[in-house]
Amino acid sequence: MNQHLNRSLLAIVQQWDPFGYGIDAYEIEAMDVVRAVYEYDDVEKLARKIQAIYEFAFEQKIPLTKCITLARELLLMKEDSECAL
Repeated sequence: MNQHLNRSLLAIVQQWDPFGYGIDAYEIEAMDVVRAVYEYDDVEKLARKIQAIYEFAFEQKIPLTKCITLARELLLMKEDSECAL
């Protein structure tokens, strides 16, 4: 795994505050999402995984459209990183 990409992905996910708890509330979930980026290349599958990670931790469901927006951004970063190699 590319350390620079990991830091960039983590920074994006950590800034995402889907429940309004403050960006420090999601440290474990953010790391889980970064791992998931390497498991999925499909936006919707990644979005559903993101939704499941946060729902498991907070017992609240994030609208899938919000998860799709994040998933799209993360997968674009991953693709850009792979193209640069």
